[in-house]
Amino acid sequence: MKKYNLENFKLGWIIGNFEPSILRTDQFEISIKKYSKGDYEQEHLHKIADEITIIVAGNVLMNGVEYEANDIILVEKKESTDFKVLADTITVVIKTPSVPGDKYNL
Repeated sequence: MKKYNLENFKLGWIIGNFEPSILRTDQFEISIKKYSKGDYEQEHLHKIADEITIIVAGNVLMNGVEYEANDIILVEKKESTDFKVLADTITVVIKTPSVPGDKYNL
Protein backbone atom coordinates (compact mmCIF):
# COMPACT_ATOMS: atom_id res chain seq x y z
CA MET A 1 0.00 0.00 0.00
CA LYS A 2 1.27 3.47 -0.90
CA LYS A 3 0.13 6.85 0.36
CA TYR A 4 0.03 10.00 -1.77
CA ASN A 5 -1.00 13.62 -1.19
CA LEU A 6 -3.01 15.60 -3.73
CA GLU A 7 -0.79 18.63 -3.13
CA ASN A 8 2.13 16.75 -4.77
CA PHE A 9 0.45 16.58 -8.19
CA LYS A 10 0.27 19.27 -10.87
CA LEU A 11 -3.17 20.92 -10.81
CA GLY A 12 -4.70 17.82 -9.22
CA TRP A 13 -3.87 15.48 -12.13
CA ILE A 14 -3.14 12.13 -10.49
CA ILE A 15 -3.49 9.53 -13.29
CA GLY A 16 -2.51 9.82 -16.96
CA ASN A 17 0.31 9.92 -19.47
CA PHE A 18 2.42 12.45 -17.53
CA GLU A 19 4.68 12.80 -14.50
CA PRO A 20 4.12 12.88 -11.67
CA SER A 21 1.26 10.40 -11.69
CA ILE A 22 0.12 7.57 -9.45
CA LEU A 23 -0.56 5.42 -12.51
CA ARG A 24 0.96 6.29 -15.87
CA THR A 25 -1.35 5.36 -18.74
CA ASP A 26 -2.32 6.75 -22.13
CA GLN A 27 -5.87 5.40 -21.79
CA PHE A 28 -7.31 8.13 -19.53
CA GLU A 29 -6.55 10.96 -17.10
CA ILE A 30 -8.08 11.72 -13.71
CA SER A 31 -7.86 14.95 -11.76
CA ILE A 32 -9.29 16.14 -8.47
CA LYS A 33 -9.36 19.92 -8.55
CA LYS A 34 -10.14 22.54 -5.95
CA TYR A 35 -11.22 26.01 -7.12
CA SER A 36 -11.92 29.26 -5.29
CA LYS A 37 -14.84 31.53 -6.11
CA GLY A 38 -13.87 33.75 -9.04
CA ASP A 39 -11.36 31.35 -10.61
CA TYR A 40 -11.66 31.24 -14.39
CA GLU A 41 -10.35 29.04 -17.20
CA GLN A 42 -10.58 30.60 -20.64
CA GLU A 43 -12.47 28.95 -23.46
CA HIS A 44 -10.59 25.92 -24.76
CA LEU A 45 -11.12 22.60 -26.51
CA HIS A 46 -9.49 19.21 -26.89
CA LYS A 47 -8.99 17.87 -30.40
CA ILE A 48 -8.54 14.23 -29.38
CA ALA A 49 -9.91 13.68 -25.86
CA ASP A 50 -13.42 13.70 -24.44
CA GLU A 51 -13.66 15.24 -20.97
CA ILE A 52 -16.11 14.47 -18.18
CA THR A 53 -16.37 16.96 -15.31
CA ILE A 54 -18.15 15.94 -12.12
CA ILE A 55 -19.10 18.77 -9.76
CA VAL A 56 -18.53 17.30 -6.29
CA ALA A 57 -19.22 20.55 -4.42
CA GLY A 58 -19.87 24.15 -5.45
CA ASN A 59 -21.22 25.90 -8.55
CA VAL A 60 -19.66 26.73 -11.90
CA LEU A 61 -20.66 28.36 -15.16
CA MET A 62 -19.66 26.60 -18.40
CA ASN A 63 -20.71 28.18 -21.71
CA GLY A 64 -23.27 30.26 -19.84
CA VAL A 65 -24.93 27.26 -18.15
CA GLU A 66 -24.78 26.89 -14.36
CA TYR A 67 -23.85 23.52 -12.88
CA GLU A 68 -23.89 22.46 -9.22
CA ALA A 69 -22.99 19.54 -6.96
CA ASN A 70 -23.80 16.12 -8.47
CA ASP A 71 -23.95 17.44 -12.05
CA ILE A 72 -21.87 15.52 -14.61
CA ILE A 73 -20.87 17.35 -17.80
CA LEU A 74 -19.56 15.62 -20.91
CA VAL A 75 -17.51 17.90 -23.16
CA GLU A 76 -16.82 15.98 -26.33
CA LYS A 77 -13.65 16.41 -28.39
CA LYS A 78 -13.65 19.56 -30.55
CA GLU A 79 -16.40 21.10 -28.37
CA SER A 80 -15.23 24.26 -26.59
CA THR A 81 -16.05 25.52 -23.12
CA ASP A 82 -14.92 28.06 -20.57
CA PHE A 83 -15.13 27.52 -16.81
CA LYS A 84 -16.08 30.21 -14.27
CA VAL A 85 -16.25 29.33 -10.58
CA LEU A 86 -19.30 30.85 -8.83
CA ALA A 87 -18.57 29.39 -5.36
CA ASP A 88 -15.68 27.39 -3.90
CA THR A 89 -15.80 24.17 -5.92
CA ILE A 90 -14.33 20.66 -6.04
CA THR A 91 -14.40 18.68 -9.29
CA VAL A 92 -13.32 15.29 -10.53
CA VAL A 93 -12.26 15.42 -14.18
CA ILE A 94 -11.78 12.39 -16.42
CA LYS A 95 -10.28 12.69 -19.90
CA THR A 96 -9.94 9.90 -22.41
CA PRO A 97 -7.52 9.21 -23.94
CA SER A 98 -4.59 10.81 -22.10
CA VAL A 99 -2.81 12.97 -24.69
CA PRO A 100 -0.29 15.51 -23.35
CA GLY A 101 -0.71 18.90 -25.04
CA ASP A 102 -4.29 18.25 -26.22
CA LYS A 103 -5.63 21.57 -24.85
CA TYR A 104 -6.14 24.50 -27.18
CA ASN A 105 -7.04 27.91 -25.78
CA LEU A 106 -9.36 29.95 -27.99
